[in-house]
Amino acid sequence: MKRLIVAAGGGGDAVAAAMLHAALYGDEDPAVILTYAWDRLLIDPVPGPRRPNNFTGLQHLTPAVRAVPAEAQPIAPAGSTLPRLAAELPHTFALIDPHHGVEGITRQLEELVSHFSPESIDLLDVGGDILARGDEPTLKSPLADAVTLAACCQVNAPIRLLVAGPGLDGELPPDDLHGMLGPLVHTFTAMDVEPISSVLEWHPSEATGMLAATARGLRGTCEMRDAGLPVPLTDSGATVHEVDLDEALSRNQLARAISTTATLDEVEAHSRKICGYSEIDYERNKAAWLKDQPPVPLDPEAVLSQLEQFEADARNRGVTHTTFRRITEALNFNGSLREDLRQLLISSRPEKYDAPLWRIASTCRVPVDG
Repeated sequence: MKRLIVAAGGGGDAVAAAMLHAALYGDEDPAVILTYAWDRLLIDPVPGPRRPNNFTGLQHLTPAVRAVPAEAQPIAPAGSTLPRLAAELPHTFALIDPHHGVEGITRQLEELVSHFSPESIDLLDVGGDILARGDEPTLKSPLADAVTLAACCQVNAPIRLLVAGPGLDGELPPDDLHGMLGPLVHTFTAMDVEPISSVLEWHPSEATGMLAATARGLRGTCEMRDAGLPVPLTDSGATVHEVDLDEALSRNQLARAISTTATLDEVEAHSRKICGYSEIDYERNKAAWLKDQPPVPLDPEAVLSQLEQFEADARNRGVTHTTFRRITEALNFNGSLREDLRQLLISSRPEKYDAPLWRIASTCRVPVDG
């Protein structure tokens, strides 16, 4: 194994890591991608990140690190996208376990470095919220990024921090991020997306979906999340920049505060103090609310009527695209119906599917290489 890529926030960052590996390292041996098993509630109804004992069939890489192979299974009621990623992509997906705090993840990284002696280690974040101070009003999910950042800064090995798709996670405005970005490392193209194109058909990540869309040439404004955050799809959305690791740590108040933590509870306590909340608390509250919501069956005629009204309102807001998660929430469907809804819309209105996004209004597609 020549390359170790740490997916800073898990989820879509792991998918983007596979795209990054193909773009930067080509046909080399597959990488080890160290990532959280921390999915949206529509995939995993259990709040917070999963740990090794939430799976069957994991494989030992080192004493503290387990790989999630295709045959692994999350133990109900937990869910995870990682086994399917392992089935569709050639890389080894190693499980970040944050339940022992930053000290535990630092130990995991040190064991991987000692065991594999990788030629390069990249810490990858899609969107750039890893560069947040912690008090930004638009910040929603700082915890995972802060933990991986703090751990990477303690490892005695050269680690390169990369931010892909600045602003695409809707957490920090692109204009605020640009002054913090270092050298341009790569600009993704449609050709770079091909290795993960099948994954984008089912994976729920919105930020990585928009990263792929901008690489394919889509431009406009995409509405995402339950709150309908507008995110610009611009030329910079397809870029990857290096950022100084120490500068990122000096900016990220939460990462600095949790550097000696030994439990996830400690990390959460610091997050509540510095950021005013823990995103796991948000998941706990939302999971409790969703549990009481009765399932609503999909009525195709009613769905398409609701969709037309949603699209009309979105066009009035200047929106050109949206994500299937946003449509699911805007139409008040349970997240478990996201895939059924997606299939219904694509089969009914195939001309509006700008993979992996849904087109609301006429937009510009710019030429891209590949």
